[in-house]
Amino acid sequence: MADAWAAPTARRRVGRAGASPALAWVATGFIDHQGARGRMPYVLLGIAILAEVVATSLIKSTAGFSRLWPTVACLGGYALAFLLLAQAVKEIPVGVAYALWSGLGTAAIVAIGAVFLGESVGFAKLTGIALIIAGVVVVNLAGEH
Repeated sequence: MADAWAAPTARRRVGRAGASPALAWVATGFIDHQGARGRMPYVLLGIAILAEVVATSLIKSTAGFSRLWPTVACLGGYALAFLLLAQAVKEIPVGVAYALWSGLGTAAIVAIGAVFLGESVGFAKLTGIALIIAGVVVVNLAGEH
């Protein structure tokens, strides 16, 4: 049973003695590009989108960038968003990353505006969001991952 948890022989053993066998698999690179490491650029992109949505949601509270702390939080959110986006596009094609960024970000901002900021959502706005999401799906299906 202990052999089932052993690190693959072709990989370098990393970690301290007595570490969890599951951690040894992760530390030795057992999870390859199709596993967690292959998803990491998308995780970074997701966090970047979240940071951008938070920053955009804070713009109104900055009062034209005249209130210090909302402005700091807003600009910090944008800085984090672009930093993470730059890391994500090292692995994800720029067109695919930007389609996800803009589509999901736009849909999230419309939802936040409607729920928290009292903005109206009519048929035309919902149709536009549906078309944006459809475009993101098409770009991702056509993208070469």
